[in-house]
Amino acid sequence: MTVLTNTTSPAFATAREIKNRLLQGFNSIKQLKYVHAILLRVGLDQDSYLLNLLLRSCFHFGQTNYTHLIFSQTKEPNIFLYNTMIRGFVSNDCFQHAIEFYNSMRNEGFLPTNFTFPFVLKACAREHDFQLGVRSHSLIVKAGLDCDEFVKTSLLNLYVHCGYLADALKVFDDIPDKNVVSWTAIISGYINEGNLEEAINMFRRLLHRGLKPDSFSIVRVLTACTQLGDLSTAKWIHGYVNEAGMGRNVFVATSLVDLYAKCGNMEKARRVFDQMPEKDIVSWSSMIQGYASNGFPKEALDMFYNMQRENLKPDRYTMVGVLSACASLGALELGVWASSFMERNEFLSNPVLGTTLIDMYAKCGRMAQACKVFREMKDKDQVVWNAVVSGLSMNGYVKVAFGVFGQLEKCGIQPNGNTFVGLLCGCTHAGLVDEGRQFFNSMSRVFSLTPMIEHYGCMVDLLGRSGQLDEAHELIKSMPMEPNAIVWGALLAGCRLHKKTDLAEHVLNQLIALEPWNSGNYVLLSNIYSASHKWNDAAKIRSMMGDKGIQKIRGCSWVEVDGVVHEFLVGDNSHPLSEKIYSKLDELATKLKAAGFVPTTDHVLFDIEEEEKQYFLACHSEKLALAFGLITTAPKDVIRIAKNLRVCGDCHEAIKLISKITGREIIVRDNNRFHCFIEGSCSCKDFW
Repeated sequence: MTVLTNTTSPAFATAREIKNRLLQGFNSIKQLKYVHAILLRVGLDQDSYLLNLLLRSCFHFGQTNYTHLIFSQTKEPNIFLYNTMIRGFVSNDCFQHAIEFYNSMRNEGFLPTNFTFPFVLKACAREHDFQLGVRSHSLIVKAGLDCDEFVKTSLLNLYVHCGYLADALKVFDDIPDKNVVSWTAIISGYINEGNLEEAINMFRRLLHRGLKPDSFSIVRVLTACTQLGDLSTAKWIHGYVNEAGMGRNVFVATSLVDLYAKCGNMEKARRVFDQMPEKDIVSWSSMIQGYASNGFPKEALDMFYNMQRENLKPDRYTMVGVLSACASLGALELGVWASSFMERNEFLSNPVLGTTLIDMYAKCGRMAQACKVFREMKDKDQVVWNAVVSGLSMNGYVKVAFGVFGQLEKCGIQPNGNTFVGLLCGCTHAGLVDEGRQFFNSMSRVFSLTPMIEHYGCMVDLLGRSGQLDEAHELIKSMPMEPNAIVWGALLAGCRLHKKTDLAEHVLNQLIALEPWNSGNYVLLSNIYSASHKWNDAAKIRSMMGDKGIQKIRGCSWVEVDGVVHEFLVGDNSHPLSEKIYSKLDELATKLKAAGFVPTTDHVLFDIEEEEKQYFLACHSEKLALAFGLITTAPKDVIRIAKNLRVCGDCHEAIKLISKITGREIIVRDNNRFHCFIEGSCSCKDFW
């Protein structure tokens, strides 16, 4: 009851004034509590209409506990008050409280209405309380509310959220006038089931019905395209988005950026990003992660600097992209600086962030720091353990990696395929053939894991580097799946190392069939011919590359000095300090010659004079980066270089001797492993 229906009541004027205050809203919870106090003082605290308004206002401020207290003091609650409480709890994401109030309402004998069910069903969906949802469905049918549009849509969402797509489709088919919300719910259901093509088909049907999708519908169907890698459909949806005038919507635009980035089209992603009138942290993170994961680490860091200028604080997703970029570049100082934007505890309590930080330290050659992060982490899942195993193997600490693997087993964590990839890579770098065989065989015999193509690739690489090329070839023939380019490429690398030309030719034919566009395969075979002085055969390979328009990937190296990453290409003259860099190279060449170093000209493809070969070798990108590092860093500083290709044999021998001549520690990470040069020796022990 409410006094507002009785205009002759003495309390009518006071009640009307309070009603007006409640309808106007409040600027603070303090004002609301003041009005509540008036209600108590004038004896209107049991007026159902005024109480309903008061409860709504409390929920608006997120004061769920205070609202609960007010309701508990209500002597005769009615269905309207219960509905307000349930709706308020759901609006504040207190789904379990909403369910408890619904159960209390039913125990008091109240029948739910069409205003009750949508919120109760939403709470059931979020809490995955499927049993209560099904009982509510039965009650809906008994109450004759199964034709209500909002109730029906809520039922549809319940079945979708709980993973019952077949039941959701039955509800969907029974809805006579399907709105955008219904269509979006069923699209989400198909995505959750992994039936991405059907999700896209449902979106097409939605458009054919003449309905206009909202931003959430667009985001969901773009998610399906992203997971499928379906760029053609994505471009069609992008066109629709522009026609519908939704391109400026931050959620839609960010989804497009994420889609193009994950499909490897960073040019398109950048175009969408630059056209966005409003960019949030999610948009920036998508671009940074996109650049980092698509092999553009320098661009990822440039994007991060731009984000900093916009005074945006990086979140976890941003940090993963930034640290991945620093790892790719070997940019330790930048990585440490970037990680300072987040609390240390966030890295230690979040497995994804912690793994990324471990990976960054490992790829920058700082395994001590990587292991320190690992030890301090509060929750070590399988991925965290794998990062340490891989990092130790990559840095040449293979026996330590074996020890960590033993600890993993003792902790009761089941190793997975990635664990064994790390272990087998470590065996490859150290030439531990017997240990590699043991790990490979133990996968199926001990851990019930089926070796995948990447494990076979590691074994072929291990056997090939060790000179056991026939066994490696036989292993490929025995594989239960078709070998891919990585497997054949591993065998070709072994052929190059041991100059087995006949097998290399056979392998190259396999590689050309698999990836005729890859210049690396042709270059490897050409190197083999050159090393064997088969210049005519090498010339044929070069001619074949020219006829097919295949260009060799240019060597590129990065070196970080004072927090700035400097990039060098083979034969580069673009750096502002080029004159000093080449002068330093000449000086080093003189010292190397005096120390008895003779350039390994077998690594040059061309049949040209020895002097010219030596010039080509001197201009390799890692040597340019090294010369720059020597002239710009202090004598005791470690020089860290990252390279996009494998370090050639000549550069490897030269850098070993340079480390002795200069007394500097030089760390080079190529696309295969780490090389730590100290006092004339390398951590790889000349096995790479």
